Amino acid sequence: MTTNTHSHATSEYAPEHTPRMQWTEHAPDVYKAMARLDAASRKGLDPVVAELVKIRCSQLNHCAFCLDMHTKDALAAGESIERIVQLSAWEESQHFYTPKEIAAIGLAEAMTVLTDGFVPDEVYATAAKHFDEAELAHLIAAIITINSWNRFAVTTRMVPGHYTPGDHR
Repeated sequence: MTTNTHSHATSEYAPEHTPRMQWTEHAPDVYKAMARLDAASRKGLDPVVAELVKIRCSQLNHCAFCLDMHTKDALAAGESIERIVQLSAWEESQHFYTPKEIAAIGLAEAMTVLTDGFVPDEVYATAAKHFDEAELAHLIAAIITINSWNRFAVTTRMVPGHYTPGDHR
């Protein structure tokens, strides 16, 4: 598998923005705690489901840094470009995903976009139908964790484009 990359040094592209701060250097204990939470939330969770959820939440949160990371990780793990691209329109592209993946993506979206102030019962019930309670608890934790990562990255303007799959494992 090959991917097309472009040089960030060429003048054809806009310059990279500067991050606001290197938050991990100023709050290393918080970063370590987040990394432990991330690892704990993945236990017992299908890695494909976990990556799809991370990508979808990152799309909703406009987190370019996390999109860069998780799409690269998903591709390196064998995920198809087609399924990654269609994820932004998953409701119209459900035939690309299993019912269990659809339930996880729906829950991730409901938990990320809390404009109604709650996760609808129907969305939760669908997820509960496809995941046992331990899996569902880990899925909820994984969704909360990626939303937290997204907020750190978006707020501090972490720069996408430099991640190599597996860097943060």
